[in-house]
Amino acid sequence: QCDNAKGLKAFYDAIKYGPNHLMVFGGVCATVTSIIAESLKGWNLVQLSFAATTPELADKKKYPYFFRTVPSDNAVNPAILKLLKHYQWKRVGTLTQDVQRFSEVRNDLTGVLYGEDIEISDTESFSNDPCTSVKKLKGNDVRIILGQFDEEMAVKVFCCAYDEEMYGSKYQWIIPGWYENLWWESWINSSQCLSKNLLAAMEGYIGVDFEPLSSKIKKTISGRTPQQYEKEYNAKRGDGQSSKFHGYAYDGIWVIAKTLQRAMKHLNATNKHQKIEDFNYTNHKLGKIFLDAMNETNFFGVTGEVVFRNGERMGTIKFTQFQEREEVKVGEYNAVADELEIINNSIRFQGLEPPKDKTIIQEELRKISLPLYSILSALTILGMIMASAFLFFNIKNRNQKLIKMSSPYMNNLIILGGMLSYASIFLFGLDGSFVSEKTFETLCTVRTWILTVGYTTAFGAMFAKTWRVHAIFKNVKMKKKIIKDQKLLVIVGGMLLIDLCILICWQVVDPLRRTVEKYNMEPDPAGRDISIRPILEHCENTHMTIWLGIVYAYKGLLMLFGCFLAWETRNVSIPALNDSKYIGMSVYNVGIMCIIGAAVSFLTRDQPNVQFCIVALVIIFCSTITLCLVFVPKLITLRTNPDAATQNRRFQFTQNQKKEDSKTSTSVTSVNQASTSRLEGLQSENHRLRMKITELDKDLEEVTMQLQDTPEKTTYIKQNHYQDLNDILSIRNFTDSKDGEKAILKNHLDQNPPAQWGSSDPSRTSKDPIEDINSPEHIQRRLSLQLPILHHAYLPSIGGVDASCASPCVSPSASPRHRHVPPSFRVMVSGL
Repeated sequence: QCDNAKGLKAFYDAIKYGPNHLMVFGGVCATVTSIIAESLKGWNLVQLSFAATTPELADKKKYPYFFRTVPSDNAVNPAILKLLKHYQWKRVGTLTQDVQRFSEVRNDLTGVLYGEDIEISDTESFSNDPCTSVKKLKGNDVRIILGQFDEEMAVKVFCCAYDEEMYGSKYQWIIPGWYENLWWESWINSSQCLSKNLLAAMEGYIGVDFEPLSSKIKKTISGRTPQQYEKEYNAKRGDGQSSKFHGYAYDGIWVIAKTLQRAMKHLNATNKHQKIEDFNYTNHKLGKIFLDAMNETNFFGVTGEVVFRNGERMGTIKFTQFQEREEVKVGEYNAVADELEIINNSIRFQGLEPPKDKTIIQEELRKISLPLYSILSALTILGMIMASAFLFFNIKNRNQKLIKMSSPYMNNLIILGGMLSYASIFLFGLDGSFVSEKTFETLCTVRTWILTVGYTTAFGAMFAKTWRVHAIFKNVKMKKKIIKDQKLLVIVGGMLLIDLCILICWQVVDPLRRTVEKYNMEPDPAGRDISIRPILEHCENTHMTIWLGIVYAYKGLLMLFGCFLAWETRNVSIPALNDSKYIGMSVYNVGIMCIIGAAVSFLTRDQPNVQFCIVALVIIFCSTITLCLVFVPKLITLRTNPDAATQNRRFQFTQNQKKEDSKTSTSVTSVNQASTSRLEGLQSENHRLRMKITELDKDLEEVTMQLQDTPEKTTYIKQNHYQDLNDILSIRNFTDSKDGEKAILKNHLDQNPPAQWGSSDPSRTSKDPIEDINSPEHIQRRLSLQLPILHHAYLPSIGGVDASCASPCVSPSASPRHRHVPPSFRVMVSGL
């Protein structure tokens, strides 16, 4: 009845009142057995138990005379170790009920697993509610759970496991196997779990317990096989309740018999005068003989090999699995031979393979898709072929005025920058799937340099060209200024030098390194019991933000400067010289695409295919649109109207002018074009003044006709038409005021002499009265009519003959008031 007092009293009564006992057989309750076993040494008695499985009795220092035919509860731990090794489970967790029996097994298991390369990642215990402990096990990613608890707590544990989804193909529960048949039905009502949910969580658990009877078909020491013994036992038992310890009790009797037999042989061999009947409780010598004889026990019984090691039975451990509401034996462990035998195809795991001992994290490099890389590389090659065609076109037609005036050397630099930008796409698409880690780290630096230099080369050349147009057309005070291509090359070189300084400092102080970024785990697309952890390679350094800020600031200032020049030169209407409109369009498109591309690229940095696609398309678009805007208009113009870019809207160049232009540099031609633009303004003013002259001529003709009819009206004419003379003189004064501007026009007029009176300029074929008044006939007519009037009426006012001269034929030197007329006035009169 497991009463310590009653058990101890019965033992002492047997010692005091009964005959001398050679051994003590029995002891089922652990508490009673442990009290009796601890006192055996004083009586020189050996005890053999067939049912006490408590691990406490394995302490040989405390219980040196105690033996048992049933394996200890700790005997399952070597079997569990063998099972873990069989399925290569190297990471486990324990869940233990706060009871001494279970705690001792857990502590022994820890010692067994220690040093066997098996990690106990989490150890949880509970007293009443296991749900918190179960949740912690899941949080620590424990997939193999070793449990030690009784049937009542087992129901609660599996209900919590169902709630936490700790069952199925990813988890394996290993619990005691000594529960009664259909044990869960007795405790299901005490839990908050539905029966179907409980059974779903229990499905597949493995129970571990000692084997009641050996499964081998082999004759035992009694001459019967274990199967024959079981049949005979069931026949004699009848309807009585079966005990799983009956086989160990049967083998215990044989152990005692074999022990006494060996003791008798030992006494006969050493001391023929002493017999086992001479034993008493003070005979230490005979007690030691019985102890040694029992340690030598080794035979095959109905429970298997009966062997003691330090008083502990080295028995057979069976493994059962819960399959479809019943326990099925799936294997056994032979402690004597240290062998594990798994019955073929008996273990059914919920998945296609045994569960993993932890979430297998398979790092997977997110790489650029090969088809995507191939497509974008093909587009890049097409872009480079287009750039090469533009380069061939530019070199072949470098002596054409259209190309020569647009600075062919600068055009070559624009093409070179575009090709470098194209080339960087090939490098951006190479990642760890194509190259080694060391090579990838080198590519980090190379592709940054190529893209940076390519951008500066292309846009630096464009902005240098625009600066030259701005310098020529926005500085009206310059007489003549030559800005050759060599100076523009120096400007571009300066921009590249700034780039090189930034890049070299970047490389020396804080070079780019290969870094690996790990992302959150993802389920396996193939449904395997693994998790995918994507990793992605990046080119980064310690102060990446600072260096990128410096580069972006410099490129942004360069782009703003280009926008300013394009805006300032937007009204210069010389297509061969001025690309400001196209540069503005290019800067706009490049700026917008770069901003959008950088933002989207940053947001998709965890998706290398999307990021590479965006970066590549932005580079292709920007390079292509820039090259097309610069060269396609030139190609179209050269094929349709080669001279359209150099024709003036009002003048045609003479043959000598054309020969001279072919010898001069592009910069001199630019100055001539500036003079032409200024000349057009002067011509407009001249047109207005000539209209005024026409009106005055008409007035003079009317006055002349009146003078021929009435000579007495001279005084009237002098008084009323003196204002007309002032108007004429104002024309002279205006001409004098333009002397400063003649220097600007001189270079152009020397190369572009005005058309002769008899020329057949198509622009002068119309009967415009303003054009006809300067014909020789009109001039001769005006002179014949105007000179006599000027002689009498106007010359005295400008220092000529006196107005009182009676005849226009009198020599001017005869008049006392005569003075020499300066040549400028003569020129004025002749002009009139």
